Amino acid sequence: MPTPGWLNGFAILWLATVAACAQPTTNRLLAVRAEHAFLQAQADWTARPDDSGLACTLGRTTYDWAEFATNAEQQAGIARIGITACQRLVERDSHSALGHYYLGMDYGELAAAEAPSLAAYKLIREIEREFKAAADLDEQVDHAGPLRCLGLLYRDAPGWPVSIGSRSKAREMLDRAAALAPDYPGNQMNLVESHVKWRQAAEAEQAWRNLQTLWPVARTNLVGVSWEADWSDWIYRREVVKGDFRKAFKRDLAPGG
Repeated sequence: MPTPGWLNGFAILWLATVAACAQPTTNRLLAVRAEHAFLQAQADWTARPDDSGLACTLGRTTYDWAEFATNAEQQAGIARIGITACQRLVERDSHSALGHYYLGMDYGELAAAEAPSLAAYKLIREIEREFKAAADLDEQVDHAGPLRCLGLLYRDAPGWPVSIGSRSKAREMLDRAAALAPDYPGNQMNLVESHVKWRQAAEAEQAWRNLQTLWPVARTNLVGVSWEADWSDWIYRREVVKGDFRKAFKRDLAPGG
């Protein structure tokens, strides 16, 4: 069976836009922080592999550090470390929502590293399964993260019969994520981007207004070093989606924020 051509772009779904942000000095600092956190989490988990909290921390920091990988081999190697920790966790405790969630995230990094390939293609079902398991256990993990990730997966994967992509499922998951965690900018950002992608101007403008409303509040509440990478991502994406909207609909989104 030939490798599906769409896998060439699969990495786009999983690589954060932080790496593309035009702030190289800031990005280097974020990369150093991510690597340090990963190495510390790896050492802690290696010393206490049965500690569920340490496994989750390693799963999370694996994803964060893999985002800054400079090549596919490095990205895959980092991802496998988090996958191993999270697999052991969910084997020991199948009710760990965070374990399933970060396992899905790290599978995503591995799929991005291995694309285009049939191995990456097959991982999509594993990713879906882990996010579904996390959502069934606790939808509100990481600001509705399992629903958010399912929505992006359904949005960007090819549709039936090739794969699991579905606009209706994507819309359902992304809407639910925004409803569950309305003050988290990433959820509204995903809706703006998705509606622009789907050429739904009115819906995109409504999601944009929601994003503009929550933006100053989030700027006040979501502060500190742990949020710097997120804000770098969101600020960059907000500018990009404004340009995408203008290109798609020949008019501008309302200013503000």
